[in-house]
Amino acid sequence: MKAVSGKRQAQLAEARGWRLARISGSHHVYVAEGRRERLVIPIHGSRPLKIGLQRSLMKIVPVGEDEL
Repeated sequence: MKAVSGKRQAQLAEARGWRLARISGSHHVYVAEGRRERLVIPIHGSRPLKIGLQRSLMKIVPVGEDEL
């Protein structure tokens, strides 16, 4: 799986209808209309997300590996 930064993951989420609700430090919190989940995406410059967090976010948004 390709490593993705928090910035890129946030761009993918916004493209699928998630909107930025608030920022708490380096963590951006996203919400979507009609969904109870919240996405918390750590944005630490261009550092890649850890693989477990990346997979979890990809399932919620949803994003395929070919779109990274």
